[in-house]
Amino acid sequence: MQYLELKKMIFHAYHGVLEEERKQGNTYILDLKVYLNFQEAIVTDDLNDSINYVSIYKIVKREMGISSHLIEHVAGRIVKCIQINFPKITHIELRLAKKKLYFGKNIKEVAVFITN
Repeated sequence: MQYLELKKMIFHAYHGVLEEERKQGNTYILDLKVYLNFQEAIVTDDLNDSINYVSIYKIVKREMGISSHLIEHVAGRIVKCIQINFPKITHIELRLAKKKLYFGKNIKEVAVFITN
């Protein structure tokens, strides 16, 4: 099994149901695994035989910049855009966590996880 992993991408973004969340913003941490066969890249040392993770990061950054009510929606958009732009990818795992919560002082974060 081969995958590329982008871990602990940190963004300040304006997602949330509460108006306060959309005005003040929040810190989000995103972990992403994309599965693909890059056996050729191991031999050829050619980026065309793998995936450009800078391009993946740019998609994630762009989608994080679009304000949404639900982090589920943001996560789903990211997965969909990656799938459309990188057909070599066979499977995606994404975890998106929101750090500041407006309820419960004993919760460090709320996260959604998509595996597709």
